[in-house]
Amino acid sequence: MEHQHQHTNMKMEHDMPASDHAAMGHGGHHDHHAMMIADFRKRFYVVLVLTVPVMLLSKMIQHWLGLSVSFSGDAYVLLLLSSVVFVYGGWPFLKGWYEEMKAWEPGMMTLIGFAITVAYIYSVATVIGLSGMDFFWELTTLILIMLLGHWIEMKSVAGASRELELLVQLMPDDAHLVHGEHIMEVKTASLKAGDIILIKPGEKVAADGSVTEGETYLNESMLTGESKPVQKQKDDKVIAGSINGNGAIKVLVTHGADDSYLSQVVKLVQDAQQSKSKTQLLADKAARWLTLIAILTGLATFLYWWLSGRDLSFAIERMVTVIVICCPHALGLAVPLVIARSTALSARHGLLIKNRTDFENSRKITTIVFDKTGTLTVGRFEVVRFEAIQQGMTKEAILQMAAALEGSSEHPIATGIMGKAKALQLQVPAAENVTAITGKGISGRVDEKEVKVVSPGYVAELFKDRNVNADIQSGETVVYVLMNGAVAGFIALADQIRPESAGAIATLKENHIKTVLLTGDNKVVAESVSRTLGLDSFIAEVLPHQKLDKIKELQQQGEFVAMTGDGINDAPALAQADVGIAIGSGSDVAAETAGIVLVNSNPQDVVNLILFGKATFRKMMQNLAWATGYNIVALPLAAGVLYKEGILLSPAAGAVLMTVSTVVVAINASLLKVKKTAK
Repeated sequence: MEHQHQHTNMKMEHDMPASDHAAMGHGGHHDHHAMMIADFRKRFYVVLVLTVPVMLLSKMIQHWLGLSVSFSGDAYVLLLLSSVVFVYGGWPFLKGWYEEMKAWEPGMMTLIGFAITVAYIYSVATVIGLSGMDFFWELTTLILIMLLGHWIEMKSVAGASRELELLVQLMPDDAHLVHGEHIMEVKTASLKAGDIILIKPGEKVAADGSVTEGETYLNESMLTGESKPVQKQKDDKVIAGSINGNGAIKVLVTHGADDSYLSQVVKLVQDAQQSKSKTQLLADKAARWLTLIAILTGLATFLYWWLSGRDLSFAIERMVTVIVICCPHALGLAVPLVIARSTALSARHGLLIKNRTDFENSRKITTIVFDKTGTLTVGRFEVVRFEAIQQGMTKEAILQMAAALEGSSEHPIATGIMGKAKALQLQVPAAENVTAITGKGISGRVDEKEVKVVSPGYVAELFKDRNVNADIQSGETVVYVLMNGAVAGFIALADQIRPESAGAIATLKENHIKTVLLTGDNKVVAESVSRTLGLDSFIAEVLPHQKLDKIKELQQQGEFVAMTGDGINDAPALAQADVGIAIGSGSDVAAETAGIVLVNSNPQDVVNLILFGKATFRKMMQNLAWATGYNIVALPLAAGVLYKEGILLSPAAGAVLMTVSTVVVAINASLLKVKKTAK
């Protein structure tokens, strides 16, 4: 292994682990990480073999064991073996020390490199002629334990990026490209927009696209967190990485591999892992201070014991132990390991973290503002009833005329009317001269008749002297059908409340978080939804540009506000909110303005996000408390504060404690879980 390359990456792993463990999922980084683990393992075993003769040749060990192993030149054999351990076993630490000093960023490698160098130089001096006991057995055991610690810790660290690896592995390597009557086996990376691919039963979807043929159920749980298989039929969108059920489908590819939803998610996770939040910056600052404290405390310890009349070897041993035990290793990993795991875990549960600070701030939320349509409600208007008012007209004819006008519109009301006509298998006549009546409805000619589909406000304005009453129910949106200037009938539609909404609102209340409905819909509908779900308040008939002002008002009242919206109409409000949560789908996720994107429009995911944000912060604080608390206890022991009581830590014992503290931090981070509330 090339040492320069090996060290550069090792420093990257240890000094700034968050930045680059993110990328472990990709082959090159992951393979190199595996090579580094193997390299530490090899160095550990070589040093382990050499440590046995070094210890047998050390006078202190012989004295302890009651042995006597001596021959002419044994001191030089001991020097030679220890030199091999120092150079080969200590190489990663010495190289790291050099790189840190070159960048003038002293850190963990500086401490270890300095400690083993002092121990080695002093021991060599005793062989050459300086009076005192050599330090060789302490040096070799110290290096041995440091190598073991790094090996174990790197394996633990690798686990933090495993969630991201699982995301990367979702993309199949091969795809079945439909070429006329033939099916060709091609690499997924070669697919481009416009290709048609076949997805066989049980296979993974190879690219984003829409179904052109066939019907099936897809398991999207690894991508969206939605546990139930989702039905897919003609024209439905599919996401790369979903697992196909029992049906075979053909898919029209809409994005190449690099632009796919999954690629966007992986990039988002990597970017989030690389972005430093306030908590991590705090930990980095603490680690830098700890490095400085370690060096100064080590030197002070050395001077204290030496000037107190203790021999040079004892003073050096105390200094080395203090420096080793004070390595800010656990502190340096405390936050990055939690970040690496939380961002990848979130992505697998449909929570895409784009801004680390927004995610960490989710624990401070006091008020959540919900956009109604598509979040608390299904976001799909469905016809709940329709009637004819004009004599001689059937209610089916009313629906047919409305459907004729609405056929080319993508408005939710139009979609609802067309869906009902299709469900009833009604013949929809052709419409001519279709034009929109701005903000009020639509008009055109159907079967030689002037037909309009308009709002209650338009009808009230047109027929001021008449009370046209469709008996509007709470939560309904009503449109009137006019024929040749007279009211022919009406159609009532409603946006159904999501079944998960009530549970989500209840959980937020349990966590003392206020809920506010902010909608452009009318007050009757807003009040109905708000009352049904038990929201704290509602603000209705708000235009998109006014939502920003409403968010500001809440903030001025001292609330820490989260806003959920679709990320396009609500962009200004999402940017103004303390935490912006966008409802995103497909490959639009990268273009959203919010700090957090929810793949599903499920309000339960907002709750999961907040609870997971709190759990993540708790893990960070636990790790930081452990990493600093361990140093507060261990450092005085290493310095020899309890020496008179017979308690003294050797350099090797210091190395063991440092390794244990690091592994504890790694294990604690790996225990982080997304606790999904019942849906």
